[in-house]
Amino acid sequence: MLRVRGQRKNKMVKKDKACLNCKLIFEGERCPICNESITTENWKGRVFIFNSKDSEVAKNMKLKTKGEFAIKTK
Repeated sequence: MLRVRGQRKNKMVKKDKACLNCKLIFEGERCPICNESITTENWKGRVFIFNSKDSEVAKNMKLKTKGEFAIKTK
């Protein structure tokens, strides 16, 4: 399915979730990184990490993998 800013082509809107443990933004029931099911749909800001080893942002957020992460989770 084609995704456009949180919407799917077939008009079904599915909210992305953020893991409260590692802040990864994903769709589904469990976080693919830490395998936790403790998630929230209430988060703010996105940061995309492409190279966690050389990224100052990843170091400040204590991220060790690449991906799309929430800046703030509630």
